[in-house]
Amino acid sequence: MDVARALQLARDAEVDLVEVAPNSEPPVCRLLDYGKLLYLTSKKERESKKGQKSTEQKEVRFRPNIGTHDLDAKTRKIREFIGEGAKVKLTVRFRGREAAHQQLGLSVLKRVADELKDEVRLERPPAMEGRALSMVLIPALAPTKERGVDGLQTITNRNK
Repeated sequence: MDVARALQLARDAEVDLVEVAPNSEPPVCRLLDYGKLLYLTSKKERESKKGQKSTEQKEVRFRPNIGTHDLDAKTRKIREFIGEGAKVKLTVRFRGREAAHQQLGLSVLKRVADELKDEVRLERPPAMEGRALSMVLIPALAPTKERGVDGLQTITNRNK
């Protein structure tokens, strides 16, 4: 069918002539409402995004000389994030001369990890990132049998 006839049919039916497959021989066109087509495709995209589960990463920041009550409050918050299924990045920030005492930051991370050992797994072991020491915890599929979080014992022994 020639283009002029197809356009005339579209005008008569009060719809749009939409090219569906431009690379085929001959190009394939359809008579349909273009606005409705856009709406349906955006609706499909929204539905497919709903079905996808995005893992969220939360960050909890500490200082090397954090008080016990403050540490307990932050641990409760971490437990809440883990309960929601989010990854949690624990960061100990060092200022000035504190960077010389990385073992203090490591002990803070170890205390938190030991307190949450039944609920989390270690995704990324403690490592320095600039002036901050950080590690990433993820929700545990099943409680670990060994004492402490997977791999944390070896990390602390390696840094001594």
